[in-house]
Amino acid sequence: MKIAFMGTPEFAVASLKRLVEDGHEIVGVFTQPDKPGNRKQLKMPAVKEYALSKNLPVFQPEKMRGEEPLSLLRSLAPELSVVAAYGQILPEAIIAVPPLGTVNIHASLLPKYRGAAPINRAILDGENETGVTLMYIASRLDAGDMICARRTPILPEDDAETLFARLAGIGAELLSETIPAIAAGTAPRTPQDETRATYAKMLSRELSPIDWSSPAQRVIDHVRGLVPWPCASMLLDGKTVKVWHAERGGATNDAPGTLRASKRGIAAACGDGNCIFVTELQPEGGKRMSASAWLNGKRVSAGTVLA
Repeated sequence: MKIAFMGTPEFAVASLKRLVEDGHEIVGVFTQPDKPGNRKQLKMPAVKEYALSKNLPVFQPEKMRGEEPLSLLRSLAPELSVVAAYGQILPEAIIAVPPLGTVNIHASLLPKYRGAAPINRAILDGENETGVTLMYIASRLDAGDMICARRTPILPEDDAETLFARLAGIGAELLSETIPAIAAGTAPRTPQDETRATYAKMLSRELSPIDWSSPAQRVIDHVRGLVPWPCASMLLDGKTVKVWHAERGGATNDAPGTLRASKRGIAAACGDGNCIFVTELQPEGGKRMSASAWLNGKRVSAGTVLA
C-alpha cells in the first residue's frame, strides 16, 4: 500500500519501521523541522533519522496549512496517511487526501487523555492501566472514530520512559494488524463517548517541584511521570536538584519535606505520614548519579537532617 507517514519523536519510529518491514511503499515522511540542540546545533527528529537511513523521502513543512503542503501531499498520491505523535493539528483538506483516510496512533485509551502528554499524565494521575488507540483523524483533537485499542498495565516500576517504549511497540503492532481491514474497508468506526473525554495537557517546567504535603504514592507517581523531561525536582543543599528515581519507604514522624541521609538514599517525609527514598538524582549543573554517591561526596552521615 502507498502510505504517507507523519510523526516526529522516538515513539513514532516503531510504527514507521513496522510499515517498512511489512513492505508498504512509504511515499513520504512528514516530520517537524530540525530544532536547536546542544551547543545550538540543529538536531533532527528521531523519525527523520530513521527515514533517511532507509532512503525515504522526508518533508519538514513549518505548518501543514496552506496550498503548498496540500499540493505536495496530493502529488505523492498516498492511499492512506498514518499519523503518530506528529505535533501538528492537520487541516481537513490534508486529512481528506488519501482515499482510505488518515489514521492516528494515540497513546491512551480514548476518549481518556486526549492531547499532547497522555503517557505522562496517566502516570501522574496514578492510573494502573493505559493503552493505544488507533482511530480515524477528525478535525477536533483526538476526537475521531476509533478503529481498535489495546490495553497494557502501568507497572509499579514503570516511568514515562519505559511506558513510552512499550506503548510504541504496541502501537506498531496494532497498526500492522489493522491495515488489511482498513484496505478492505471493513475496519470498524466507533464514535467516542464525549461524556468520558479528558485532556492530557502539555508538560512544562512548572510541574517539576515536588509537593511534599502530598501522599507518598503521589510523590512517587510525580517522579515517575516526569522522566525524562522536565523531571521532578527538590531543593537540596539550597539548590534545585532533579529527582530521577524514588522508592516507597515506611512510616515517619518527620514533618512533610524533611530530608534525611539514609543508607537507601535520601529519606523524604510526605504528607500522609510516610516517607519515600530518593535513590537517583542530578545536582544543578551536574551529572545524574545515585543519591548514595551524592551523600558520600558531601560526607553526610546517616540520620542527618538535610533540609
